Amino acid sequence: MDSRHEKRIQIVQNLYALSFQKTKKIVLPHKQLSKITDEIIKNQKKIDDYIHRHAPKYPLDKIAKIDLSILRLAIFELIIEKKEPLKVIINEAVEISKQLGHERSYAFVNAVLGSIVNEIAA
Repeated sequence: MDSRHEKRIQIVQNLYALSFQKTKKIVLPHKQLSKITDEIIKNQKKIDDYIHRHAPKYPLDKIAKIDLSILRLAIFELIIEKKEPLKVIINEAVEISKQLGHERSYAFVNAVLGSIVNEIAA
């Protein structure tokens, strides 16, 4: 498995774990992951605004926590980090949602991210 894919899975798992904690600080084994996770947490309001706008029928508290974690990482990569091509980010998010989410998670994640990419392109 690609090391970048493994890092993304670890970040999603950390974000998922954080969604159950009262504190937003978690100790991670890898400094880069900690930095990325911290950046996502710092930008969570901005990221969640994108989710709210592009999935208006689904309040954040009703979205599965794993799907929300995947979306937060992907939107961070799309909007803030901007290091990878858009298609790569979406493909990675869909693959992770197939691995970690329920059977239809990938379709939801793909639809939300596709809508965001359409907004970016416009």
